[in-house]
Formats: sequence, C-alpha cells, structure tokens
Amino acid sequence: MRALLLAAGLGTRLQPITDTVPKCLIEIDGKPLLEYWVSMLYKGGVYPLLVNLYHHADKVINYINNSQYREYIMTVLEKELLGTGGTLLKNRDFFGNEPLMLVHADNLSVFDVRSFVNCHLNRPNGCEITMMTFKTSTPHTCGIIQTDEKGCVQDFYEKVTNPPSDMANGAVYIVEPSIFDYLVNLKKEFIDFSTEVIPHYMGRIYTFYNDVYHRDIGTIESYKAACKEFPRRISQYATD
Repeated sequence: MRALLLAAGLGTRLQPITDTVPKCLIEIDGKPLLEYWVSMLYKGGVYPLLVNLYHHADKVINYINNSQYREYIMTVLEKELLGTGGTLLKNRDFFGNEPLMLVHADNLSVFDVRSFVNCHLNRPNGCEITMMTFKTSTPHTCGIIQTDEKGCVQDFYEKVTNPPSDMANGAVYIVEPSIFDYLVNLKKEFIDFSTEVIPHYMGRIYTFYNDVYHRDIGTIESYKAACKEFPRRISQYATD
C-alpha cells in the first residue's frame, strides 16, 4: 500500500516557530514529526510514500535527502495549495488502482499500522473509506463523529460549539481508488476533504480507533503539551 503524506501547510497557528521551520519538521522528543510518520509507515509495510511540499519546501527536501528512508520517498511541489482532496486527485497516477493511505503528516500519531490496514480490509460492505479516530479533550476544535453499531460514520460535526461526543476524526484515512471518480466529477482543482468529500461518503466510512496516541500539533499550546506528554515507551511503533 502506498501513502500520501500531506506536509504543505503553512502552520500559521504555530508562529513564530513555523516562520523558519515547516510544521512537519518541528521536533518532538528530538525527532521531527515527519520522521515519526515515515518510520512508522515503513515498518508497517506502507511505502513508497509521496510527500507534498509548499511552505519551506527546500528544508523538507533536505531532510528527506538525508533520511535513511529516502529511496522510499517521492516529493511533489505545489505552486498553489490544492486542499487534501485536490492534492490526492492531482497525484492519482502515483497510486494506481489500489487502496491508499492518506495522512495529515503535521499531527503526531502513533498506532499499529498493520492493524489499521487489516481493519480496512475487513470493513463492512459498501464502505469505501476507513477513518482513524481518537478521543479528544477539546471536541470543539476537532471534527467529531458519531457511528452506528457497525462502526460506520453516520454524522460528522466539523469544529462546532458543543459537539455531541469526544470521538474525533484523526485525519488519517485508507481510501479505495473509486474515490478518484468522485473527485474528478467535482470538476475543480481545490478540494477540501472535510467539507466536500466526507459528507458525500456519510454512511460509507468505517472507523479504526487509535488507542495508542494522537495529538493535533496545531497550536503552540498543543505543541508544548505533546513535548511534555509524549511517552518514550510507545516508540516501538514509530522509530527504529
């Protein structure tokens, strides 16, 4: 299985750190976020990887060129940001006609990759996406989901006041190649995954619960929290 690692974000809420460092390369416990993803996915059998670039692209390329995993990583530079769905569509040839993993690589997440893949392979009939979920302490800042008894998403609340639960979208997905047909039919370059793709697949999104670790590194406060709480004991999933 191949994966798209989204690493082009500006990280404006993390300024001034991201004035000089791309969000995907900020360090947690001495390692950049992107390194956790690349190492974990490779060990889980998900590669080669495609990383999209925009903000401080030269620094991300330099990191990749010096990585032990460089032969398994390709990059694509975006002249204009295309949104998650737009980037996926633009690079459809990289994935062929196989399921793929779609990752927001500026989050810190640790989980059993093979279990996630197996979860998707054993998804209920009719589901074309499997979404990684986690429990959040700040539901109003996340995309909150509600599922049926099979674990399929029935409702999705994107950053609303007083959401109905604390089960959140982890912004990591495994998607079937059939998604490209829908993206093409939108007839646009910029496609937002949360507002234009997820609602269309409501009832056809299975879920995988991350019970190890997940944090959105979106603000200075969340970054400081991750630096403080990230447990070394889970590094068996993420690093060599």
